[in-house]
Amino acid sequence: MRLTTKGRFAVTAMIDLALREHQGPVALAAISQRQQISLSYLEQLFGKLRRHELVESTRGPGGGYSLGRKAEDITVADIIVAVDEPIDATGCGGKENCMGDDQGRCMTHDLWASLNAKMIEYLDSITLRKLVEDQLARGVSIEEQPVKRAISSQPVVKPIKVNAPNSVFALGNAFSK
Repeated sequence: MRLTTKGRFAVTAMIDLALREHQGPVALAAISQRQQISLSYLEQLFGKLRRHELVESTRGPGGGYSLGRKAEDITVADIIVAVDEPIDATGCGGKENCMGDDQGRCMTHDLWASLNAKMIEYLDSITLRKLVEDQLARGVSIEEQPVKRAISSQPVVKPIKVNAPNSVFALGNAFSK
């Protein structure tokens, strides 16, 4: 059994979010950039995390995501289950039909089912707060967010209107007239 990228990325993104929770809502684009995870993939994961109430979203300027519960109340198991990551080492997916539909369980079914229970127990014993503390102890630096200004100090530049053909076909049509 191995944990797929879905579970690993969800846990990584949640650690990133929890590290910055005191700064207000965290934009997924910022997490995407820091953790090198596709923004569209993060959007899918955070949709699932939001449905399981592990994160809350804030819309509008300065919006983003914040934790839905305290970091000490969120476990790694909560995160992995929320993103539909199967925690199952059995060959039958826990259906007890390892040998086929009417054949029953294989000889090692109880071994793998026991491993499942131990994995869930272990992942349920690790909180998001613990993972954040581990990162801080390792010296991970958390940059301060730049102050967001409503009015930009940069002048607004209007785009130049180009009145030219936008394709080879349009260019050909321009000359055929």
